[in-house]
Amino acid sequence: MRPQLLVRILLVLAIGAGLGFATSWAALRNGVAFDLVAAGPWVAAPRLASRARDPYAAAALARAGETPFDLAEGLVFVARADASGAKLDGACVYRVKGPTPPARFWTLTLTDQQGRLVENEARRYGFTSTEIVREETGGFEIVVAPTARAGAWLPAPADRRFALTLRLYDTPSAAAAATLQADALPQLLREQCL
Repeated sequence: MRPQLLVRILLVLAIGAGLGFATSWAALRNGVAFDLVAAGPWVAAPRLASRARDPYAAAALARAGETPFDLAEGLVFVARADASGAKLDGACVYRVKGPTPPARFWTLTLTDQQGRLVENEARRYGFTSTEIVREETGGFEIVVAPTARAGAWLPAPADRRFALTLRLYDTPSAAAAATLQADALPQLLREQCL
């Protein structure tokens, strides 16, 4: 075999291996899952705790040290965009309102893009179903904004993007997550940007 051909083969193999490692690293870092379910801006991975999960999701969970909900325990929805599809921006004011699927208990928390709680002076990181005043229809309303608001206010980081995480505990909706409609989950409406 000629040395030039051997060098080319080794170069192609090195590039292929580098691209493979780079894409695997990106998938693990960003927590890519292939069996996502979307309902409006809310996205869930209902099979994340099952043995049927994809290998990238399993590796990302192992890397992060997380233990996801089993379908019998609950369901986690994450929103990184509002109802119009625009990324959630801490300099904007949002209204989270409407119903939640039936659940024994739920929480709504504000996190950074990696899922960590965002520090704020009010020390308010989220709300639970037991803290919220309900409307006659059973719905609720929470304002997410960088400055204080009347009512149920969740402080947003004014200088960066964020995500909202809705955890439903002991919910029958977990079994039917793939057919869940957007109107069964709270609306996420942007009002204005400061």
